[in-house]
Amino acid sequence: MTAAHVVLPSDEARHTPEGDDLWNESYYADFVQGDGTWGGWLRLGLYPNRRVAWWTAWIVGPDRQGVCSVDYAVPVPVGTGLVAADAGTRIEIDLRRPLEEFGLAADAPAQVFAHPEDVYTDEPSSPVRLGVDLTWTTDGTPYHYDLTTRYEIPCLVTGAVTIDGEVLAVDGQGQRDHSWGVRDWWAFGWCWSSARLDDGTRVHLADIRMPGFPIAFGYVQGGGAVHPIATLKMSEDLGPHGFPTSARIDIGAGAGLELGITVTPLAFGPVLLRNDDGRTSHFPRALVRYQVDDGRAGLGWIEWNQPDPR
Repeated sequence: MTAAHVVLPSDEARHTPEGDDLWNESYYADFVQGDGTWGGWLRLGLYPNRRVAWWTAWIVGPDRQGVCSVDYAVPVPVGTGLVAADAGTRIEIDLRRPLEEFGLAADAPAQVFAHPEDVYTDEPSSPVRLGVDLTWTTDGTPYHYDLTTRYEIPCLVTGAVTIDGEVLAVDGQGQRDHSWGVRDWWAFGWCWSSARLDDGTRVHLADIRMPGFPIAFGYVQGGGAVHPIATLKMSEDLGPHGFPTSARIDIGAGAGLELGITVTPLAFGPVLLRNDDGRTSHFPRALVRYQVDDGRAGLGWIEWNQPDPR
């Protein structure tokens, strides 16, 4: 790994915001249960200049109804704090051991959706209470992007998720990231993906689909070696509601390392992002299975940001 990709322990804490209205500090984490039957993603996004925090979470599985918790108006924590709370919601991030161990605890209202796409249209849902008490322990090398203030960390994940009193033990793997800077969800699309293959190899990519200026970030890492992505070709087949039915990833990571991967979504946990100026973006996120051309397989998460072209 080159020095350009080194993450410092001090990077884990909150950063001084700049003046842009859309300056955002994001703590994101996901997990997949060890047997692949279910998983979840969670995000706390701080908008200090808007004085709000965005909380989004989904618990999904191919054989279960999805549980979604979304609140775009939680008070932003003051100062350098990482507890966002109001009368009905509490989200707490614990930077226990910087770059080694990260905790996220939450108690928040949620909804059970018969169909994940119903979140786009405010279809009727059943209210529940979602509790989260999870720990992400680093299982690889933290990796800082080029060009932007963001890093990714492959992890093992343990703890529990509670849905209306039912406790679900978590023992699996996942990814977490931390970014800070201006984030305009409605300006351009992207695809983000992370995988753990059955031999322990970690694969991560971000395909930034900025018109006229495409950018790719990511890595392949395993056995102590980290190979930054040098080339990336990606495509997906869109189905109803803009949910991709499959995707293809072709990665070149230098030193002759090439991977061809077929992606099959297993369960979706999408959100609809609305800006104050009326712009919207659909954001399908999916628990997925990865099949590598060389025979290896794995599990993880993938997302697409799909801004409304209007």
